[in-house]
Amino acid sequence: MISKKVDGVQVALQGIKDNMTFMLGGFGLCGIPENAIAELVRIGVKEITCISNNAGVDDFGLGLLLQKHQIKKMISSYVGENEEFERQMLSGELEVELTPQGTLAEKCRAAQAGFPAFYTPAGYGTEVAINKETREFNGKMYVLEEAFKADFSFVKAWKGDEAGNLIFKGTARNFNPCMCGAANITVAEVEELVPAGELDPNQIHVPGIFVQRIFQGKNYEKRIEQRTVRERS
Repeated sequence: MISKKVDGVQVALQGIKDNMTFMLGGFGLCGIPENAIAELVRIGVKEITCISNNAGVDDFGLGLLLQKHQIKKMISSYVGENEEFERQMLSGELEVELTPQGTLAEKCRAAQAGFPAFYTPAGYGTEVAINKETREFNGKMYVLEEAFKADFSFVKAWKGDEAGNLIFKGTARNFNPCMCGAANITVAEVEELVPAGELDPNQIHVPGIFVQRIFQGKNYEKRIEQRTVRERS
């Protein structure tokens, strides 16, 4: 058994340089790699391209990197709750490539599976299809989309073992699984790290072959973007 375990986030992020492309799992603030993002902020890596469904909120998640102008380009499907993301995009400070959500996921999965490209009907006839090859199949038009190319994938799972096998909990099983193995190096942070062999093979969502480094995360806030509660009577 090859152990993928590393001693903390600083070791897990060794090799990070300016101008790299990163994939970051999560949906909104659900299942985001909090420890990896905090370390990217701490080391001050700059001019990075981030592939993520969205960019967190102003003071959490990828919003922390946007605050310090560490991101030069966002490839995402949703601007959402992040006012700083919106401001930088509209002012031209930040390059943004908006991608249909399903296409974003499939571009990750294609990279994971080793496919260079795929055809999708999403975006045909819109700005998304400009300068892209199109083709008709069975009377319907499709757009050729290329798989992503990234240096690192950062994902967050509920539980993992030292061989890199991962189990996700609830809706944290969003973009995380399809980003595993979709970059040159996949770094997984987990809430609970156990020895190899302790996980039920039938419960594993992502096998360790898709993960190069795994570490025990800590101090997870697990924020909710908008918490709405009923007023007490």
